[in-house]
Amino acid sequence: MLTHRLALPADLDALREVMALAIAELQKGFLTEAQIAASNAVMGLDTQLIADGTYFIIETAGAAGGVEIAGCGGWSRRATLFGGDHSTSLRDPALLDPAVDAARIRAMYTHPAHVRKGVGRMIMALCEAAARDAGFARAEMMATLSGEPLYRACGYTPIEHVDTPGADGVAVPMIRMGKALAA
Repeated sequence: MLTHRLALPADLDALREVMALAIAELQKGFLTEAQIAASNAVMGLDTQLIADGTYFIIETAGAAGGVEIAGCGGWSRRATLFGGDHSTSLRDPALLDPAVDAARIRAMYTHPAHVRKGVGRMIMALCEAAARDAGFARAEMMATLSGEPLYRACGYTPIEHVDTPGADGVAVPMIRMGKALAA
């Protein structure tokens, strides 16, 4: 059974581990090895989401009887569209205006052992509901190629394809996607 909660600062190491596994494993078949390595420069944990109380953890029963992180993701009322703490050139902490701007869906990762179990859809539903409750009528994200099928299935459509500069001059293909949030 999947449960959810808001992420806390104490979760940072565990979240980074899930993100590293997801980046390394779930992009295979979508990106080259060089692009996967380069994507670490633009993907990762944005601790502002945790500080803002807009980052969710999806948990499930673990093998040893405890709980484990099956996935994570969040939304934001800030202008930053994507990127982790380390990708400073992508960050913009300005607050968005829900009357004219789209909320941001951010940093969605599923642990490779938990793909195709509803983790991504659960995160999307939580994020969209929270963004609607905050007054946003639209959401946007910068999607990875491996995430695009899920986002399309959730009603997001491409806005533009972008080659994002990654590490060592290797471009990482991404897709800016958007969706109107149902009232």
